[in-house]
Amino acid sequence: MEKVVIAPGSFKGALTAQQAADIIAGEVSAAFPDCVIVSLPIHGLGECNVDMIIPKTGGKIYEAQVISPDDRQITANYGITAYGTAIIEMSQSSGITRQIGYHPMTSSTYGLGQTIMSAIQWGARDFVICPRDGATTDGGCGMAAALGVRFIDEQGNSFIPCGDTLGKIVSIDTSGIDMRTTWSKFTILHDVETPLFGINGAAHVDGPKKGADPEQVKKLDEGLRHLGTLLYECFGKDYANIPGAGAGGGLGAGCMALLGANLVNRTEVMIKLCGFKKKIAHADLIITGEGKLDTHSFHGRILSCILRDAGKVPVWSICGVCEYNEALMCKHNLIVFETREGISIEESMNKPAKYLRNTARKAVQYMKFFSQDF
Repeated sequence: MEKVVIAPGSFKGALTAQQAADIIAGEVSAAFPDCVIVSLPIHGLGECNVDMIIPKTGGKIYEAQVISPDDRQITANYGITAYGTAIIEMSQSSGITRQIGYHPMTSSTYGLGQTIMSAIQWGARDFVICPRDGATTDGGCGMAAALGVRFIDEQGNSFIPCGDTLGKIVSIDTSGIDMRTTWSKFTILHDVETPLFGINGAAHVDGPKKGADPEQVKKLDEGLRHLGTLLYECFGKDYANIPGAGAGGGLGAGCMALLGANLVNRTEVMIKLCGFKKKIAHADLIITGEGKLDTHSFHGRILSCILRDAGKVPVWSICGVCEYNEALMCKHNLIVFETREGISIEESMNKPAKYLRNTARKAVQYMKFFSQDF
């Protein structure tokens, strides 16, 4: 074993990507002291937007006074790079941790729109928005309302839609949108390929995580379906079925239609930034990892990008929990080690470093046994 690339993502709620990489690299180094180890923790955007990217660009962090998802005044941080690009995390203004309790039907992205307006006032005309860890399922309508878009009901009154009231929109008037948004470029980073609505859409996939019960999920999905129809009627394009349209509770679709935004896979951006393809050259093995390995892992997240770029280099994954079919993993030529094997999820979450180290040690023993094949 001459060269091993360690490229995990975060173990959400337990370990950062850097912590996971350090633990795995330590075990590989101990077993193969002469091995070249390349550590490439794949930081998820939402972990590293403002706090990690802005200082490296000579940029500045700003504060905006905004409305929280549950209608309170809060402070949201965002950054503007030295080149004038605003980096905005949805989680800062409209995140699930910025509210008291869960409000799946009434939470709004209005605060996100206010954050965008703040950055516009500071001169930003290029925006990168990460729609991660949001509390909302309003299709970005709250955000758009804060920027001047009017949503009209059947009585002719304008209102600010939320998940519960998407179905009441009968028309969309963009004539009052702040003109500076039309001169701006918007990029939405996403890590899921969910459409706007349907069984694999925003409401069904993420609604329960935001506190929605089955009946609420059904209503949210109906509202997003209605919004998708309106966007098609207003703008002549089927935004609803573009992969990533459902990101951020439908924010992806709303930003594409109302702001002319481009959707870009955030993991692909981070993998390109770290020079992944170049650094895996002549590697004998790539070890990645994540908190939960499931269907989404193979559709736009870190594992799928690594498998795509790995070529003939074997890929192993160390995960907290594996919820994927073993036969399909074989199809991807993927070997998986699960940290919670033999213990409860709660125990593995309580001592994540210990159990990741133990599992990495098992993987290393497997490497020793089969190293002659590499």
